[in-house]
Amino acid sequence: MSFTCFTGGRIVTSSGQFDADILVENGTVVAVGSFPQLNTESIELVECTGKYVLPGGVDVHTHLDSPLMGTTTADDFESGTIAAACGGTTTIVDFAMQPTGVRLTDALDTHLAKAKGKAVIDYGMHMCITDLYDGATQEFDEIAQAGVSSFKVFMAYRGTLMLHDGQLYDVLRAASGVGSQVCVHAENGDVIDRIAADLVAAGKTGPGTHEIARPPATEVEAVERAIRIGRMADAPLYFVHLSTAGAVEAVANAQGKDWPVAAETCTHYLTLDRELYDQPGFESAKVVLTPPLRTKEHRDALWSGLSAGTLSVVSSDHCPFCFADKERLAGADFRSIPNGGPGVEHRMSVVYGKGVAQGRITLEKFVALTSTIPAQQFGLYPRKGHIAPGADADLVLLDPRGSTTITAATQNQAVDYTPYEGWSLPGSFDAVYSRGELVAQHGRYVGRAGRGQFLHRATR
Repeated sequence: MSFTCFTGGRIVTSSGQFDADILVENGTVVAVGSFPQLNTESIELVECTGKYVLPGGVDVHTHLDSPLMGTTTADDFESGTIAAACGGTTTIVDFAMQPTGVRLTDALDTHLAKAKGKAVIDYGMHMCITDLYDGATQEFDEIAQAGVSSFKVFMAYRGTLMLHDGQLYDVLRAASGVGSQVCVHAENGDVIDRIAADLVAAGKTGPGTHEIARPPATEVEAVERAIRIGRMADAPLYFVHLSTAGAVEAVANAQGKDWPVAAETCTHYLTLDRELYDQPGFESAKVVLTPPLRTKEHRDALWSGLSAGTLSVVSSDHCPFCFADKERLAGADFRSIPNGGPGVEHRMSVVYGKGVAQGRITLEKFVALTSTIPAQQFGLYPRKGHIAPGADADLVLLDPRGSTTITAATQNQAVDYTPYEGWSLPGSFDAVYSRGELVAQHGRYVGRAGRGQFLHRATR
């Protein structure tokens, strides 16, 4: 038997704060309280005085070792999960991408093989559907039984990733039938393609044009349409990476009617402004993300949506492409720039620094948005996102008196930039434990290689 006691800290959950100790046996929380009779000679003590003890972060939107737009994301499951751990995240749910012409089950097996023996924290999978061949929906039950209880569809990127509305309806209905949920990338792809073609024809080909080609209305319309299709299919919806005030309003309206609609936003949409697209040269390619960054009115609406509970999750959408690769692949057309950016390592620090420390959200809400609700939404709770007997001892020690400086020179993400370059944020995640094992300390990985386990997620 292996016992550890985390003592002297202030425990923070999504529902409150209290002073208590946490007793861990073989990687699982066995008791929370006061233990004056413990035989400390046989128990490892972890001193947490002056620290907050939080459940490890749960990031349900990452793209590791993923082929996209003619290249592959820069982080594999080793570097990406090391970066996550160093930033306070102890669980990820990654996206298994289906190449055209490949069966869903085969694509899932391929992506699972990429993670096995490399991931250093626990991980689950979503199944991305990009090619709805005859009989594809008949595989949904097998995929759900394998522990992958969510699918993703795209309403943009016609010809590569996009499903049409009838296919979206089919996926929603079939997924609901096996107790799975569908994550929706909501943008009106056909309108975006027309706007982009007109811009290129007018000679506007630089990376900053990416934002002009995807106005807020293209997201809002797609969200509203997907909600209606979801009602016709009698199926729940989960919207990924929402970026606009109109999308928040559409989700709130649906929730007001008790429709099963949930949504996330991402760290960069809460904190970065569209003015970054006005940078000279190719620099703005660093923030060629989909959807693009927005103006302050949209950021304010996202924060309000989080406070109100309309948006219930903050993810990273970690989809890293090196700046050099973006420039190499772009040529003379912004449409060829790989869409995505890094963020899994800095999600927790940025949301704490810009949210909790600035009074936008409480510490309890921070835990809910970055850990507890993501775990609940995707069938990981109460094993993850929770500090209570029976939960995995995924614990983060947060020093509110510390600080965190973000720079590409010292980050663990395998990418040559960060959109938060030079940021100094209050608070530091001093130690991170995954199933009771110390895996990261002061921003450096100290755990074992390949120790992550695949998480078999429950259906709804």
